[in-house]
Amino acid sequence: MSPSPTARSTVPPSPVSRGDIESKLRQIRGTAEDVAPDVPETAQRTGLLVAGVALVVVAFVLGRRRGRKKSTIVEIRRI
Repeated sequence: MSPSPTARSTVPPSPVSRGDIESKLRQIRGTAEDVAPDVPETAQRTGLLVAGVALVVVAFVLGRRRGRKKSTIVEIRRI
């Protein structure tokens, strides 16, 4: 099997150390905190509540629709 065309060096890279991983995670966390400002706790609760209510409404509507599709119509006639 031939080496991939994107390979630039034949020297194997050094093993990844725990310090390398920790420094990269700190860098990512710092970037995320810069991009996403702190949201007040009340806004988080409100968003969670709205998402929960929306989930319940969607489940109700889908269940109601399914129930209507599967229900049998019985017609009774008097002679």
